[in-house]
Amino acid sequence: MSKPTKRSTSRIDLGDVPFPDLVAEMIRRLGDDPEREGMLKTPERVAESMAFLTKGYAEKPGAVLDDALFEESHQNMVLVKDIEVYSMCEHHLLPFFGKAHVAYVPDGRIVGLSKLARLVEVFARRFQVQERLTEQIAQALWETTQPLGVAVVVEAHHLCMMMRGVEKQNSVTITSAMRGVFLDDQRTRDEFLRLTTSAHRPLAQ
Repeated sequence: MSKPTKRSTSRIDLGDVPFPDLVAEMIRRLGDDPEREGMLKTPERVAESMAFLTKGYAEKPGAVLDDALFEESHQNMVLVKDIEVYSMCEHHLLPFFGKAHVAYVPDGRIVGLSKLARLVEVFARRFQVQERLTEQIAQALWETTQPLGVAVVVEAHHLCMMMRGVEKQNSVTITSAMRGVFLDDQRTRDEFLRLTTSAHRPLAQ
């Protein structure tokens, strides 16, 4: 049995190589021609697509939330559920997608509802694993708004499991992260989980 080949520790500096040229070389190595008609603009399209899909690296969660905090005495749960999530698995650079449920219990300050979706987007638009994505959303909301509690659940399908490897089409990965009263008070935690798992009829119907 042959021993696995060790990965070279030497690194070639590709910093000055334009991104589209790197994509074109990848296409060649995978067995196609980046200069044929159907692929002439593919390297540029891929470069633009990857820039969009990873734009979260240039965004700060604090900047998203800081300008949308308002003094308010409300101290009951605020939940925004079914926030669409599209991210890229850092292991295979394949998408995973699903939805996030984000809840918090305010302590004198509330945050604009749309900013919760924006917060999810900041972390989703990076190379990710679902476990870390869930924790990052919860921790950023916890640190920035300083509420009584935070709870986040993410449900997602991973194309790295669906298109390759085990090829399991119906698997769903569910992760959660909780802080404050969602950890300490079982009734609050149960209410959150009940609300996130309950079916609801769209308002338009």
